[in-house]
Amino acid sequence: MALLSTDIHWSDEDVVRIYGKRWDTEVLFKMAKQHLNLAKEIQCRDFDALIAHTTLVFMRYQFIAYCIRMESDHRSFGDLFYACCDELSDISFLEALHRLLTLAMEQLREMGTFCEKTASAFFDTVLQAALRYFSLPMNRMVKCES
Repeated sequence: MALLSTDIHWSDEDVVRIYGKRWDTEVLFKMAKQHLNLAKEIQCRDFDALIAHTTLVFMRYQFIAYCIRMESDHRSFGDLFYACCDELSDISFLEALHRLLTLAMEQLREMGTFCEKTASAFFDTVLQAALRYFSLPMNRMVKCES
């Protein structure tokens, strides 16, 4: 792909960035002319009528763009995206570490060939070190269930 610019002082990155910004406008006008009848649907020369028609065509485009986004953009899957974001933002590092250690303990139990006291002591030591690192009071310490 070749991109040309009349301003020779722009860097290659600037030319590509500006082209990318302008591309959405090109898509809008192509869609408006070819599929939404921007130039073909009206036979009027009155300025107000032309403005009204153009406004209606662009409103159609907005509805189509909205529908496409709702069907294909992962951010538009209802509240699922926001719920996942909220879940990720609410969990602290220590809570995540606790969950990982709890899952590790469950996996060790399923294997059946380990010393439960040793594993619990190891996991508690890891959590205590993390608590000291984050300077949390000891009464907020979470212990792995054995």
